Amino acid sequence: MRNGNGPLAGAVIAVAGAGGPAGRAALLRLAEAGATVVGSDNDPERLAEAVDTARYAYGGATVTGDTVDLLDLQSTRDWAAHVEKDFGRVDGVVHLVGGWRGSETFTRTKLDDWDLLELLLIRTVQHTSLAFFDALQRSDRGRYVLISAAGASKPTAGNASYAAAKAAAEAWTLAMADAFNKAKGEGELTSAAAILVVKALVHDAMRAARPNAKFAGFTDVKDLAEAIAGVWEKPATEVNGTRLWLTEKP
Repeated sequence: MRNGNGPLAGAVIAVAGAGGPAGRAALLRLAEAGATVVGSDNDPERLAEAVDTARYAYGGATVTGDTVDLLDLQSTRDWAAHVEKDFGRVDGVVHLVGGWRGSETFTRTKLDDWDLLELLLIRTVQHTSLAFFDALQRSDRGRYVLISAAGASKPTAGNASYAAAKAAAEAWTLAMADAFNKAKGEGELTSAAAILVVKALVHDAMRAARPNAKFAGFTDVKDLAEAIAGVWEKPATEVNGTRLWLTEKP
């Protein structure tokens, strides 16, 4: 399927954290669906490789990449403004910036881990949502998609920092959903913020490295990418402020 002919033809979607395995899968799937895709990552080489792969997989696709410091609000706002100026609109932001730190027991939790996860998992959500909100609100199919983890709803002793950071990111995204509801006034809701929940992610390189592992309950990055694209297939009223579970609820 070529860019311009798919269900997301004409849509402009920004993907934060595009250089990782989930980001690569998302770039490919969104390009296949016809969207113009703008990826960002803090690793320019990794980003360029991901963008080139998606661009060459679908010859007619418009896939570009920007190296953006999502920990800096002004840099993130500049990126949002640049995307809208270059392509005329923004119809989606997919947040795939990840990170994990854990501990053997609750009391051995290192608060340095929290400091890192607060930046990666919360601050980047705050910055991207604030920077892109107005553009997404102007879209007739705006979507903000957060990828979260089941642990946010049922934290374990050794995952206190990670689960708490994911829970905070979910709460922030749900507040954004409420803002979309309020911003529509008496009009129809066209923009939405939704959360996709996984237990953990798996990709081909992980399977190759651990051929005997079962990865029970894990979501393949290709299936995640399919679910991401599917958020645009549903009306905003169905997905705004919801958690869409890709694994069993804890």
